[in-house]
Amino acid sequence: MFLRDSWLCAHWAWQSSRSSLVVLALLLLHTSDLEGRKSHQFVWKTGHWGRCIGDCGSGGVQSRVVWCVHSEGWTTHHSNCEQSDRPDSQRGCFKICNWHLELFEWEISEWHMCVLVPFAHGEVKPRTSECVTAQHGLQHRTVRCIQKLNRTVVANEICEHFIPQPPREQACLIPCPRDCVVSQFSLWSVCRRHCGKSLQHRTRSVIAPPLYGGAKCPNLTESRTCNVFISCSHGEEEYTYSLKVGPWSKCRLPHLNEMNMIGRTMLDFSLDSTERSSFKLQVVENAQNFHRFKLHHNSKAWDIEIGYQTRQVRCTRSDGKNAMLSLCMQETIPLTFQSCVMPKDCETSDWSSWSSCSKTCHSGDLSPGFRSRIRNIKHIAIGTGKACPETEETEVCSIGGGQHLHLCPSYLWKTSQWKECDVSLLLEQQDSHHQKHIALCGGGIQVRDVYCAQSTLDEMHKSTEVTRPVENKLCLAPAPPSSQLCNIPCPSECMVSSWLAWGPCIHENCQDIQGKKGFKMRERRVVVESMGNSAGCPHLIESIPCENPVCYQWIILEGVCLPYNGMCGPGTRVLLTVCKNYLGDDVADDFCSEIPSPSGTTTCEVPCGMDCVVTEWSQWSSCSHSCSSKNAEGKQSRTRSILALPGEGGKTCPPNHVLQEYRLCNNHSCNQVYWETSTWSPCSENTLITSLNATINWNGEATCGVGIQTRKVFCVKNNSGQVSAKRCPESIRPETARPCLLPCKKDCVVTPFSEWTSCPTVCQHGNSTTTKQSRYRIIVQDAANGGQECPDTLFEERECEDIPLCPVYSWKIHKWSQCVLVPDSIRQGVLGINEPCGRGLQSRVVTCVLENNRTVDVSECLKWAEPMPSLVQECLIPCKDDCTFTPWSKFTTCASDCESTRTRRRTLTGKSRKRDKCQNTEIYPQVETELCPCSVFTTRPHGNWSECIISVRQTELQLEARFHGHAKECGEGVRFRALACYDKTGRLVEPSLCNHSGYVEEPCTVPCPFDCKLSDWSAWAPCSTTCGTGVRIRSRWLKEKPYNGGRPCPKLDPKNQVYEAIPCYSECSQYSWRTDPWSPCEINSEQNTLHCGEGIQARKIRCVNTTEDDEGEIVDNMLCNQSEIPLETQKCTLYCPSECVVSKWGHWSQCPQPCDPNIMQTRTRHVLRSPSNPTTCPEDSQMRPCVLNQNCFHYHYNVTDWSTCQLSENANCGEGVKNRLLSCIRSDEKTVNMNYCEQLNVEKPSKMITRCLVECVVNCQLSEWSAWSECSHSCGLSGQILRTRSIIMQAQGEGRLCPAEFTQYRNCATKPCFSWVLGDWSPCRIEGGQCGDGIQVRNLTCMAHDGSLSAASKQVESALCGDLPSKENVLQLPCSLPCPGDCHLTEWSEWSSCELTCIDGRSFETTGRQTRSRTFIIQSFENQDSCPEQEVETRPCSGGKCYNYVWKASLWQDNERIVWCERSDGVNVTGGCSVQMQPTTTRHCNPACRKPFSYCTQNGVCGCERGYTEIMRSNGFLDYCMKIPGLEDKKADVKTNTAKNKPVNSKMHDIFKGWSIQPFNSDGKLKIWVYGVSAGGFFLIISLIFTSYLLCKKPKQQQHSPPQQKCLTLAYDGDVDM
Repeated sequence: MFLRDSWLCAHWAWQSSRSSLVVLALLLLHTSDLEGRKSHQFVWKTGHWGRCIGDCGSGGVQSRVVWCVHSEGWTTHHSNCEQSDRPDSQRGCFKICNWHLELFEWEISEWHMCVLVPFAHGEVKPRTSECVTAQHGLQHRTVRCIQKLNRTVVANEICEHFIPQPPREQACLIPCPRDCVVSQFSLWSVCRRHCGKSLQHRTRSVIAPPLYGGAKCPNLTESRTCNVFISCSHGEEEYTYSLKVGPWSKCRLPHLNEMNMIGRTMLDFSLDSTERSSFKLQVVENAQNFHRFKLHHNSKAWDIEIGYQTRQVRCTRSDGKNAMLSLCMQETIPLTFQSCVMPKDCETSDWSSWSSCSKTCHSGDLSPGFRSRIRNIKHIAIGTGKACPETEETEVCSIGGGQHLHLCPSYLWKTSQWKECDVSLLLEQQDSHHQKHIALCGGGIQVRDVYCAQSTLDEMHKSTEVTRPVENKLCLAPAPPSSQLCNIPCPSECMVSSWLAWGPCIHENCQDIQGKKGFKMRERRVVVESMGNSAGCPHLIESIPCENPVCYQWIILEGVCLPYNGMCGPGTRVLLTVCKNYLGDDVADDFCSEIPSPSGTTTCEVPCGMDCVVTEWSQWSSCSHSCSSKNAEGKQSRTRSILALPGEGGKTCPPNHVLQEYRLCNNHSCNQVYWETSTWSPCSENTLITSLNATINWNGEATCGVGIQTRKVFCVKNNSGQVSAKRCPESIRPETARPCLLPCKKDCVVTPFSEWTSCPTVCQHGNSTTTKQSRYRIIVQDAANGGQECPDTLFEERECEDIPLCPVYSWKIHKWSQCVLVPDSIRQGVLGINEPCGRGLQSRVVTCVLENNRTVDVSECLKWAEPMPSLVQECLIPCKDDCTFTPWSKFTTCASDCESTRTRRRTLTGKSRKRDKCQNTEIYPQVETELCPCSVFTTRPHGNWSECIISVRQTELQLEARFHGHAKECGEGVRFRALACYDKTGRLVEPSLCNHSGYVEEPCTVPCPFDCKLSDWSAWAPCSTTCGTGVRIRSRWLKEKPYNGGRPCPKLDPKNQVYEAIPCYSECSQYSWRTDPWSPCEINSEQNTLHCGEGIQARKIRCVNTTEDDEGEIVDNMLCNQSEIPLETQKCTLYCPSECVVSKWGHWSQCPQPCDPNIMQTRTRHVLRSPSNPTTCPEDSQMRPCVLNQNCFHYHYNVTDWSTCQLSENANCGEGVKNRLLSCIRSDEKTVNMNYCEQLNVEKPSKMITRCLVECVVNCQLSEWSAWSECSHSCGLSGQILRTRSIIMQAQGEGRLCPAEFTQYRNCATKPCFSWVLGDWSPCRIEGGQCGDGIQVRNLTCMAHDGSLSAASKQVESALCGDLPSKENVLQLPCSLPCPGDCHLTEWSEWSSCELTCIDGRSFETTGRQTRSRTFIIQSFENQDSCPEQEVETRPCSGGKCYNYVWKASLWQDNERIVWCERSDGVNVTGGCSVQMQPTTTRHCNPACRKPFSYCTQNGVCGCERGYTEIMRSNGFLDYCMKIPGLEDKKADVKTNTAKNKPVNSKMHDIFKGWSIQPFNSDGKLKIWVYGVSAGGFFLIISLIFTSYLLCKKPKQQQHSPPQQKCLTLAYDGDVDM
C-alpha cells in the first residue's frame, strides 16, 4: 500500500512538472532566438515622400513606405526591427495650389565676393607667383523661398513647385594681384636762391591703385639737398622768420578761476619745434561781464549767450623751429580775441507716432508700403551749432502679425454702350454746308463714354457690373477708344426683268372652278433682290379680267389626208386630241372631260398632178398690241404661199388675198390690275400667340417673345388707283400678317454718382474764391424699345463747407541790445589794450505773432512765415582814437538817366578832424558815389513770331462735340511775338516799365486744306449688250484740284475722269427680228417660158423692241443679235405641173441631255402632190447624230464678277451692296434666253447679292487744344508756354493725315532773372600773419540776367534775389598756408585715365576706375617726422580701356642697358609689369674673365685685348691670351678679339656682333660650320688630284674597224610619221 501510494505521488509530480519544463524550454528557446536576431542587424528602410494631398495650405499630409531590411539586403517582417526606431510614415506638409503662385517667390541676394576654389569656405589662399592672368574661384549667393506678404521664409519646395530653384553658386575669375602703378617722377624743383642750405624735390602721381592683394604704392616724393650752397653775406641771415597764426579756439564763457588777472603775455623762446609760443591769458571776470540774453515765449527761453574765443600767434623759423616773437614783429599785431555766439544746436520735438501704412491691401505686386512721422523745430541752430535735421522720416512698412491682407481694389477702364451711328459727322467733312436729314445712311461715327472704375481682383470677371466712376488717373492702362467708325445700312433697290407675254385666260383657281370669270396674267422675275430696309420689289404679277376662261383644253392633232381614190383628190383626215393645261403640259383626259372632244374625221383634199399646190398655214404672228382700247386693237396674221402652179385641166391657185388671214387678239382692256402692299408695321405683341413667348436669341440679339407684323393689301388698277379687291385674283393675294420676334425692352442704365470731389484739406486764404465740389454719373446704356428713360440730372455741384481760413503768421522784431565786447579781463591781458571799445556782438528778441498780435509758438512761423530774421549782428563801440563821422547825407539828385551818378557825404567830427590817420580817404572815405537808377526804357522784340494761333471756342463737354467741326483748324488767327524791356545800360527789366503786356500781336491766316473735288456721277449708260450680261458705265470728272494738304484725287484717266462699272443684264428677247411674209417666188420669165422651177423671193426684216406695246418700236438693227439675222432673200422653187411636190421640212426632233452622238435626230416632210411617176419624189425624212455644238447644245449659267460696292445716293461710305448677274450660256459660248436654262433646271448660284464695305474717308480727328501751360521758365528770354491736343481717331482711307506736331508754342513775356551767384574761393588769407590758419572767402552776389548762357550778368540789389540758397550759403571756410620749413601736402593730381581690369585683353568688369593722389613736400629734413601721409583717391568711371604693361629695354652699351615698364598707350610707369619677368640691366661672363689680358666681350664670352690672340680650350672657354709676335703697334690679326672689338658704331656693332669666327660654342663643342669647312676642303683636294691625273695621262691609239651591221627592225619609236 505504501509503495503504491508513493508511486502515485511520484507519477503525479512528474505529470505536473512536465508542463512547467516545457514552458521553461520554450522561454529559453525564445530568449536565444531574440539574442540571435539582435546579432543579425535588422534595419529600417524608407521610400521617398509621396505627393502632398489634402486641402491647400498647411493642412496637407505626405506619406511614404517603411519596411524592415536585413543587412544582407533581403526584406523581412517589420517585427524583426526595433519598433522604437521605426521612422514616421506620415507627416504634415504644405499643399501647394496654383493660386499660391501669387503669394510666394524666390528671394535672391547679390553674388558674394569671388574666392579661390581650394579656400571657398572662408580661408584665404596666399598669393603665389604662379598666377599668370587669373585664378579660378567661386562666388555664392543666398536663395530662399519667401512669402510676398510679410517676407517670411518658407520651405523651398513651395517655390520649386512653380519655378526651379536658381543656382546658389557659380564659377568666377579672380585677376592676378596687381601692384600699385605710379607715373614717372617730375623734374626736380628749382633750388631757392637764398643763402644757406636748401632742398629740392620731385613728385609722381598714382595712375592705378593696388588691386587683388598687390603691393602698396611707393613714396610719391623724393627730396635732396641742393648741391649749390650759397654762403650768407654780411648782414644777411641764414634763416627767415614768419608770423604764424593759429586757429580760433571754441567759443567759451569766462570761468570762475579767471576772476583774478595775474598773467601777462609770456613768450616761449625755445627752439624746440614741438613747443608752441603763445599768448597765455589768465583773466579776471566779474558778474557784469557775463552777458546772457533770453528770448522768452510761453515760459520757454531761448538763450543767446555771447562769449569769447582766442587764438595763438607765434614766430616760426624757416627750418620749422620757433623763434622769439620780436623777430616777427610788424606794424599791426593780429587780434587774439573776439566776441562770439555760444553755439546752440537745433532743438526739435520728439517724433510723432508713425502714420498708418500706405499699403493696407494686397495688390499682387512687390511694391512695399510706406509710413511716415514728423517732428517740429523748437528753435533753429545758433552760432556754429548743429543744423536742424530732417523733420520728416519715411520707412517701408507692412501689416504685421502674419495676417493675410485683403486684395487691393484695381482700377479698370469701363465704357458705356456705343451711341447711335451718326452719318452726318462724316458728311460734314465732305461738305460743310450739308444739311442733316432723315434719309442719311452709310458710314458714320459713333462715340461712347470711357471712364475709370474700381474693380477688385475677385470682381474682374463681372464685366456687366455697373460701378461708380473714379478719377481717370487711377487707371494706368491705355484708355480704350472713345469713337469708332460705324454704318447705317442703306436699302438696296430691287431689280426686275421686263414683262413676259400674257398668258391664256384661265380661271382664278383651276382647282376650284367657279363661274365664268377668269384672268389673263403676265409675270416678271426678280433679277436683284432688295436688301436692308427697302420697301421690297414692285409687283411681279399683273392680271386682266377675261371671259370664258379655260384651264384645260383639247389640242387637235391632224393626221394624214387619205384620198378616196387612193391617189389624189378629196379624202378624209383623222383628228387626234390631247388634253393640255394652260401651261401647255400634257395632262390626263379627265381634266378636259367637261369640254366635248373634237376627235373624229374631217374632209380634206390631196392635189393631183396638174393642180395648184399651196403650203400649209404658218403660225399666227405675235399680237400687235398687248391690250385693246378705243384707238387700237390687237391683230394677228398668218400666211401661206403657192408651191406649184397648175397645169392644164388642173385646179387653179387661189387669189393672193386668200393666201393671208387676220384675226383679233388681246381684245381685253388695257387697264391691268395688281396687288399692292404697304410696308410691314413694327413688331407688336400678339395676344393670340402666348405659347411661344420666351426669351429667344435671334440673329445675335436677345428677343422677348413672338409678336406679329401686319400690312395693308389693296387692289390697284393701272392708271386709275385703288379699286375693289374683287377685281384682283384672290389666289395671288399677298399675306397681310406674319409672326415676328419682339425685341426686349432696355431700361436706361446709369452708373452711381462718383464721389464728391475733395474739398481743400488745408486752410484757405481770406481773399480766395468760393470752392465747390461736384460729382457726376455716366449713362452706360440708353433706353430702348419702351424701357425706362434716363434721368435728367447727370452732374451735381455744391459749395464746400467748413473750410478753415489760414491764420497769418509773422515775425515780431524787438530792439537790438547793447553791444557786447570781449570781457575786460580778456582784453586787458593783451599789452596796450585797456579801453573797452572795438567790435562786439548784439542780439535781439524775435517772436511769432498772429494777425491780432497774439504771440504763438515759434514753430508756426518757422513753418508758415518768411525766414526767421537774424538774432545776432556785429556792432562797433568806437575807441577814443577811432575816427568818428557824421551820418551819411542823402544822395544828390540825378542830373540825367542811369548814365550819370549821384553822391552822398559825411564829415569828421570832434577830435577826429585833427588826426592825420582820419584824413586818409582811402581808408576812411567821406564821399560815396553810385550810378543813378534808370528811368528811361526801350522796347525791343525778342524771338520769332509764334505759329498762327486759331482761337479756341467754348464747346460742349460731350464727346460728340469733338466731331462737329468746333475745333477750328484753319482760317483767321493771331500770332504773337515777345517784347523785352531794357534800360539804357542794356539790362532786362520788368515789361510793365515799358507800359506793355510783354507781347505784340498781329492777325494771320492759316490756309485751309482744299480736297480734290469731282463732279457728281453721270447717268448710267445703257447696257453694253442686248442679250445676257454686260456692263453699264458712269463717270465723273475733275472740277478742282487739291491744295494746302487736301485729300488727293483718285487715279484719273488722261481726260481727268474716273469711271465706275457695274454688270447689267438684258433679256435676250428684248430685241428681236421681225419679218414680213415672203413675196411670191419670182421666176425669170426670159429664161424660163414655163414660169416654173427655181426662182427668188424676198421679204422685209426689222429689229423691234419687244418690251414695247403694240407692234414694237423699230430700233437700230445693231441691237438685235447679228448672228440670228434673218435672210432678206432666198431661193425658191415653183414646182412645174406633174412634178412631185413636198412640204417644207419639219423641225428636228429634240436631242437628249446631255448630248449623245449615238442618238440620231430626225426631221420629216410629206408629199403634197404626187407625180405621175412616184419614184421621182425626194426623201421624206432625214437623220443626223446629236453632235455637241452642232445640232445639240448644253446650257449653263454664267455668273458675272461681283460689281463694285454700290452705295445709296444718300451715303458717302460704309456698307453697300455688290451684286452679280446670271446669263444662260450655250455650250458654244453663245448667250441665249434664260428660258433654256430654266427649262432644264440648271443649278443656279445661291448668292447673287451681298453686303460690302466702302472705306470711309475720315480725316484725322483731334481733340480741342488744351489751355496754355505755365511758362517753362519763370524768367529770362527762353521761356515758352505750350498747349497740346491728342488724337481722337486716326485718319481712315484717303483722309487727311494727322499732323506731325500736336503741340503749339509761343514765347513767354520776358522778365529779368535774379539769381545768387557764388564767386570763386579766394586764396587763403591770414589775418595779420604770413602763414598758419586763415580763411577762404567767396562772394555771394545778386545778379540780373536774361537767362541765356551767353548773356552778361549785372549786379543788382540783394533784395531782388530773395532768400539765400540753403546749400550754398557757406561763404567762409578755414584754410592754412604752410610756413617755410613746414612739411605740407601738395594739391591733388589730375585724375588718371579710366582703366578697366582685364584678363587676356578682355574686360573683366564694366566699370573702370580713376585715381588721383597728393603727397607731402619736405622743406626741412628736421621736420620730416611730422609730415602727413600721402593720400590716394579712387572713383568709378565709364568708358574705360584695357591697358597692357610690358618691359622695355635700351640697347646694350658696355654690358649695361636701361630697363623700364611701359603701358600700352606709351606712358612710362613704375609698377604694373611682372617683377619675375623683368630683364637684366647688366651682362656678366660666366665664368668670370680672370686670365691676364682678358676681358668680357659684348657677347658675354671672354676675349683678349689688342695684340693678343685667344687660345681656346676644347670646351670653348678661353685658356689664355698669347701675344702676337712682331705685332706691337700694327693692326691686330683679324682672328683676335681685339681686332674684332675695336670701337665701332654701336648700331653697326650690334648688327655684326654675331659674325665673329669662333670654332667653339660656349659649351666647348665645335660649331657646325667647322665640320662643313673641313669636309669641303677634303673634297676640293680630291678633285684637284683627280684633275691632275687626267691631264697627265697619255691617250691610247685608236683602232679603225668597220662598224658592225645591225639587223633591220621595224619598231614604232613614237614618231607621228610612223
